[in-house]
Amino acid sequence: MTHPVLNLDDVAIQSPTSAQSLPGATAERYDLRRGEISTRIGARKLGYRLTVVAPGKRACPFHSHRGEEEMFFILEGRGELRLGDTRHALRAGDVVACPCGGPETAHQIINTGDTELRYLGVSTMEPVEICEYPDSGKLGAYAETQPGENAQALRHLCRMEDACDYWRGE
Repeated sequence: MTHPVLNLDDVAIQSPTSAQSLPGATAERYDLRRGEISTRIGARKLGYRLTVVAPGKRACPFHSHRGEEEMFFILEGRGELRLGDTRHALRAGDVVACPCGGPETAHQIINTGDTELRYLGVSTMEPVEICEYPDSGKLGAYAETQPGENAQALRHLCRMEDACDYWRGE
């Protein structure tokens, strides 16, 4: 049985992801280090992760969700939240809400301090999700495979300008 309590000191942070592991990403911009919490405490509908970001870097591209809502709690360090067309300073103790929506709710956390930025992320973990990436003009479609199915999970990224007519090819 899974234990429902986990201290953040016991969360193993995965090693920094190299630029080679992130096609198209550069080591100069991103630092994706996370520690999984959800599965360790038996969560079913919410996702929990501890994220650590090096100074001057960000964990992920500027994006919005059409299905999932996210919340971030800043544990240590200083940073900046990009939210839509605005920017907000972040420090330890801040709580951030990132609701569903389009480009107006797109978000990204950037470490603007000189020490690691550590934050807890919580999301609703919807089984089907659409993400928009305003900086790069991409759209992502994601869907989990239902338990017991043989099908693969769907993960597809494309450029917004690649849209086609509904009837094309039919």
